[in-house]
Amino acid sequence: MSEADWTDLENDALVADYFAMLQKELAGERYNKAAHNRALQAIIGRSKGSIEFKHQNVSAVLQGLGEVWIQGYKPKCNFQDALVDAVVRWSRSHQDWMDRKPPKRTGLNEVQGLWLEPAPALKNEPPPKDLEKLLGIARKFNVPERDERNRALGEAGEQLVLNFETHNLRSAGRSDLAKQVRWVSKLDGDGAGYDIASFLPDGTSRLIEVKTTKGWERTPFYISKNELDVSCLHKEHWYLFRLWNFERSPRAFELRPPLEHHVELSAYSYRASFERHN
Repeated sequence: MSEADWTDLENDALVADYFAMLQKELAGERYNKAAHNRALQAIIGRSKGSIEFKHQNVSAVLQGLGEVWIQGYKPKCNFQDALVDAVVRWSRSHQDWMDRKPPKRTGLNEVQGLWLEPAPALKNEPPPKDLEKLLGIARKFNVPERDERNRALGEAGEQLVLNFETHNLRSAGRSDLAKQVRWVSKLDGDGAGYDIASFLPDGTSRLIEVKTTKGWERTPFYISKNELDVSCLHKEHWYLFRLWNFERSPRAFELRPPLEHHVELSAYSYRASFERHN
């Protein structure tokens, strides 16, 4: 068995095998990891342990890319750039799978199973030691913009939050307010600076901007200047509702203004005009 650096052909074979298992897992189909490992050993001449470790590396790359990964392969971040390139090659050649529709999350069980946990910055635990490496992948491949462009994912997340808000108000005995919860971004467009207009049980307004990802809780997200401006203007009522792990089992936390207390904001783009150009 070889101990040399993995070649592109070996990486491509392993990544294709990984995605074959992942696709089956997400579809609820049974598969045998050991059989996959043995078949891959015969193809690339690597040991069982080496292949298993590399599969964990693929999980880490997908974590950085804000994607789902195989649950039985815990992410390990000591991977080389060549493996990242192999994952990206597979992704770009299977765009139909990467653009797959998000699952519908509108049932009562989905809503009842969602609860708001502490945001990453508010948890009493240190950040992952490989956080910068994972965020570096997200920056390089512009994961926040990808999620922002995915309208099907965004709408599915907003629909879940709309149902979540309505259910909570009804459970609190405020069916009158539940009837007034409004999907602003769908009815009026994206210019309001929030997606859902809801209420607390006492009638206080909740202006909710929803950000949804298939990835983990620290997947970066894009926020517009208008959304930031509205968060400052209505800071007593504005909430950022972050949905993550959406494809498997959605989890959520909220951020309140000022967002700088929770996340690092960096300039994403600039508008160029000739209005005051000399």
